[in-house]
Amino acid sequence: MSLSKVIAIDGPSGSGKSTIAKELAQSLGVLYIDTGAMFRSLAYMCEQRSIAMTSGPSMENFLKTIKLEYGKSSECLICVDGENLTTKIREHSVSKLASIISQIPEVRSYLLNFQRELASKVVCVMEGRDIGTVVFPDAFCKFFVTASVEVRSQRRLDQLIEGGDNEMSLDQVMADVKKRDASDMNREVAPLKKASDAILVDTSEMNQAEVLKELEGGIRSKAKEIGINL
Repeated sequence: MSLSKVIAIDGPSGSGKSTIAKELAQSLGVLYIDTGAMFRSLAYMCEQRSIAMTSGPSMENFLKTIKLEYGKSSECLICVDGENLTTKIREHSVSKLASIISQIPEVRSYLLNFQRELASKVVCVMEGRDIGTVVFPDAFCKFFVTASVEVRSQRRLDQLIEGGDNEMSLDQVMADVKKRDASDMNREVAPLKKASDAILVDTSEMNQAEVLKELEGGIRSKAKEIGINL
């Protein structure tokens, strides 16, 4: 089987995979693809337009008529129907909506095709929850990045405070993280799990520089081995 030019980084919420994926892509000089932002953007628009987040004709029509754009610029990571949602989708409330919409088969199918088309021609770092298992099972390099629930919850709380949201407590965030984990791991369609050939990276006691060094070393070695230029 020929391998795709995708570096797959999967893992649960708050594991640090988004941050490390961005840094990896920048360091390697390749495209960064944040699949979570795609689910968040669709969930946000459904909420704004009062579209029920359930499987059926209403959702099918929504997906057929929207224009989803990704990576237009560093200031506009994700855009739907001309509206830049890069900042809006990072609100804590959108996380819960994304968990709901990610379980809808039509949405997963729509984004699966979108993601495969986006990554079809270039080397890229793609992060999410089912990249190495469903979206790109033929990715040339796979990692499953995780951390303890306590560490992931604190990281998420720090992000919220940095963004100006001081209304959530650590206990509340931890409850949400545990609920999201259960939802992601037990959903019928593309559940969160480590691919059998993915490298497990626990970031609980690692800083960003250490994680980046470990992943980048593995990627460059694998790329050289199979003839992918980085």
